[in-house]
Amino acid sequence: METMINKDLEQRLRYSFNDKNLLAKALTHKTYAFEASAPVEYNERLEFLGDSILNFIVSEELYKRNQYFSEGELTRRRAMIVNNKVLAQKAQDLNLGSHLLLGKGEIKQNGATNNTILANTLEAVIGAIYLDSDLPTVASVIFQLISIE
Repeated sequence: METMINKDLEQRLRYSFNDKNLLAKALTHKTYAFEASAPVEYNERLEFLGDSILNFIVSEELYKRNQYFSEGELTRRRAMIVNNKVLAQKAQDLNLGSHLLLGKGEIKQNGATNNTILANTLEAVIGAIYLDSDLPTVASVIFQLISIE
């Protein structure tokens, strides 16, 4: 069942999931899954995929836009664009923390505002969008979220 809160997130992302289960998995932290009475998939595998896709899309765009930059300069620029601080800020802009499913201990430790958890969750959402659509679509979402100079 789609919740209003996820519908709000989809509007903020400007992407509507065909498979809502992918979004649910992207928003599920392992602490929540470990406390669940029945097996629940959580977001770490999607985070792995999303991290790779994000780095690829940003790397490709930097490569295309900056033909005279060295490998080192391209790497430095990518690191300024794709890092925990930037991703956590984008996750906060999306109000991602309010959509997270966290375990009781993580809730007590304010996990919904933890920059690492937020950044990792945004990567998981990117991985979920990719699996739900295709590379051009996820690139479009990434370009809406992150400014690439």
